[in-house]
Amino acid sequence: MNAILSKNTIPGIRRAWSWRKPSVLPGFGLSFGFTLAWLSLIVLIPIATIFLRTASMGWSEFVEVGLSDRAIAAYRLSFGTAAAAALVNAVFGLLVAWVLVRYEFPGKKVVGALVDLPFALPTAVAGIALTALYVPNGWIGHYAEAAGIKIAFTSLGITAALVFIGLPFVVRTVEPVLADLGKDVEEAAATLGASRWQTFNRIILPAIGPSLLTGFAMAFARGVGEYGSVIFISGNMPGLTEIAPLLIVTQLEQYEYAGATAIATVMMLASFAVLLVINALQAWSRGRMGS
Repeated sequence: MNAILSKNTIPGIRRAWSWRKPSVLPGFGLSFGFTLAWLSLIVLIPIATIFLRTASMGWSEFVEVGLSDRAIAAYRLSFGTAAAAALVNAVFGLLVAWVLVRYEFPGKKVVGALVDLPFALPTAVAGIALTALYVPNGWIGHYAEAAGIKIAFTSLGITAALVFIGLPFVVRTVEPVLADLGKDVEEAAATLGASRWQTFNRIILPAIGPSLLTGFAMAFARGVGEYGSVIFISGNMPGLTEIAPLLIVTQLEQYEYAGATAIATVMMLASFAVLLVINALQAWSRGRMGS
């Protein structure tokens, strides 16, 4: 028995404790080293520089700049409007992806190209176009003003700009998952007596849930850091419509580099926390779907 255990169990233990499994593709060490070096150069070193610069400040100075009333108002506006725009995009982006995948209609390729337009359009051009559209004498702003709704130079206008630039993230993330799901799944559910709502709620939504959360996270992250398309339509009033990226630029224009890094540090920590929660929800959704 001992001989059998030593013959069969020990190789298994070695395989379990081996750090790297054999691969048919050579060059893992070299490619892994280049990956770490590139990520360090592009991501880790710039982020570490911001933290080191912020660490040179005293705690009282950090709180005075990074957690001032003006800064907190800017954080609340940036994260609040980004979350609201991402939620809107999650709903209507799913609808657009559904139409592009499930239906055939004239001009489908044109509609697909229009979805990608915010990717290619310079953010300043998008900001000017949206401002001209939503100001009180604009095409949409004129009717909104008559109804007592002010869009431009308010948080509502900022949300509209973030919806514009964030829509492609949701559509392009959900679209391939819907395409892989296929119509046969819905047809099978219908033949078993499931209603349309039951089919969507119990079959389609769990399948596309992780990708929908990914699109939401990408749209949210883009919205938090958006600058060019927002500064034109926001009005940039401190404490009211001033976004956090603009506050960082204001600090830099005043040569307050430590203050700018303090605000950037708070934004990074808050963004990391939000994305960590979203990733946890994605893992939970995948686990639930797998079970």
